[in-house]
Amino acid sequence: MKTIAKKTPWKFLFWFGPFLVAAGLTAGLVSNNWGAIPLALIILGSVIIGFWLLWQNKQSHWWGQRSTQAGTNALVATVAVLAILGLINFLGTRYHTRIDLTETKLFTLAPQSRELVRSLQVPAKVWVFDLNQDPVDRDLLENYHRQSSKFNFEYVDPQARPGLARKFGVKDYGEVYLESGDRRQLVQVVGPQERLSEVKLTNRLQQISSLGTAKVYFLQGHGEHQLSGTEDAISQAVQALNDKNYTTSPLNLAEKPSVPQDAAVVVVAGPKRALFETEIKALRDYLNRGGNLLLMIDPNTDPKVESLLAEWGVKLDNRLAVDASGSVGLGPAAPLVTQYGKHPITKDFGNGISFYPLARPVDTTPVGGIEATPLLLTKPYPNSWAESDQESENLQFNPESDRKGPLTLGVALTRKPSAKSQEVQPNPTPTANPTPTPTSPPVPKNETKANPTPTPTSPPVPTKNETKASPTPSAKPTATPTAPITTQTKANPTPSSPSSPSSPPTPSSPSSPSAESRMVVFGNSDFAINGLFDKQLNGDVLLNSVTWLSQQDQQPLSISPKEAKDRRINLTAAQANLLELSSLLILPMIGLVTAAILWWLRR
Repeated sequence: MKTIAKKTPWKFLFWFGPFLVAAGLTAGLVSNNWGAIPLALIILGSVIIGFWLLWQNKQSHWWGQRSTQAGTNALVATVAVLAILGLINFLGTRYHTRIDLTETKLFTLAPQSRELVRSLQVPAKVWVFDLNQDPVDRDLLENYHRQSSKFNFEYVDPQARPGLARKFGVKDYGEVYLESGDRRQLVQVVGPQERLSEVKLTNRLQQISSLGTAKVYFLQGHGEHQLSGTEDAISQAVQALNDKNYTTSPLNLAEKPSVPQDAAVVVVAGPKRALFETEIKALRDYLNRGGNLLLMIDPNTDPKVESLLAEWGVKLDNRLAVDASGSVGLGPAAPLVTQYGKHPITKDFGNGISFYPLARPVDTTPVGGIEATPLLLTKPYPNSWAESDQESENLQFNPESDRKGPLTLGVALTRKPSAKSQEVQPNPTPTANPTPTPTSPPVPKNETKANPTPTPTSPPVPTKNETKASPTPSAKPTATPTAPITTQTKANPTPSSPSSPSSPPTPSSPSSPSAESRMVVFGNSDFAINGLFDKQLNGDVLLNSVTWLSQQDQQPLSISPKEAKDRRINLTAAQANLLELSSLLILPMIGLVTAAILWWLRR
């Protein structure tokens, strides 16, 4: 009895140690302040536990016992598991890594959405005027918020906050608005049958964050794809551009002498007939003044743009691009592209898929001042080649007339402003004694004096020269008859018109004389028509090309979000009954009978 009485105080003293440690940890965690008191409690409790363990080991040598070692191992393993779980939860709350196994990545933001949110300069907020917080919609909004702290969202009850609802003009439950600065836009109306769309939210975010709209003109009048309609039209592409804050309009250069000044991009989508020389000249002048052109030329067509393309070092191959791999059943005449050039248009495509039914190769040759980058590359031979015999149903490579792959189906080109286009134009103010200045165009050294008057010995005056400072004939011309007189320098010089036959077009414009020009050429246009535009990366190829051509570098060039595919299965009443019967009765009975047979055999 005395031994038990002696051991009891030490037992209570041991429990006092864990109590102090727990008290110190609790004080530090609750107050979030690890000051002197929490640390003192933890240290004191640890010292008591340590002394108790040493005393117990001295009295009974329990540390060397087998049961003590087994218990210690179990305790250490338990503490290690708890520490690992705590570390996993800490990393999970701080770093968000998700694996989305759905086909269209429904629970993962598209690269374009991520880049757009991360590049926000002004905070944006989504207001959802609804009572119910759908978990799918909230998860999508949280995905946006994880990309940047400048994106926020809030659910609002319109009846509880009528002033805010009146400010946005809310008319019904489920309306979703996007606000950035003093700009507000309706995104969509959500409900039980329609969830919040990433496509619509990203498009509205891009519209509200952009400073202005860009004008895209589609050339018409030569059999190009129509902007509206269902068959062989590009209405889906036009609608996608409108959603991205572009303004689209048709353009007929046969009726207008030049491309409008507000054109950010001109698109020529699959012309079937030749363009007039005046139209080619209008496009050339537009490029010379810093314009941007997207050409999509199908095989077996001749729109007569060879002279324009030759100035940029581009040549269209008349042969047909063939893809014999047959990997996805599109046929040999629809090349499958999984390799892309290193360019902002295709930088995020990776090994994604895009396809181009009936395409022609596009070749480039070096031209001074022009930088060319291939965009779309087919597989190497023998999977792809350029076929010259397009009438044959059995496409086979002919080394004499065909060309081995890989083939380039699209190319992006940039022309920097030349030195001539960067020179300052002459001072248009009339002067009495005009003399050449360093900023004047190059002229011969012999110029006329204050009152230049042509003499009989003077050479014929070029027709493009304008009136001189004093056109009145002088009795004593200052120019000697023996000196050849040139009248290139004028008192009131004006830039010659681009339409003048005696002056070649120069890459200068009154509006932007030093702007660079861009061009994208594809050997196919059907990849952008309705029904193919939204397949794989086809739409992204066109949208990124227009965005890059418009020179709006603040907009992200990446893979745009996709709508969820409708995977509904329509069953008849008999099929539904059979499915219910098989799942509730037939399959369980099969499992039960199989288990009974196995039990009987082992018995």
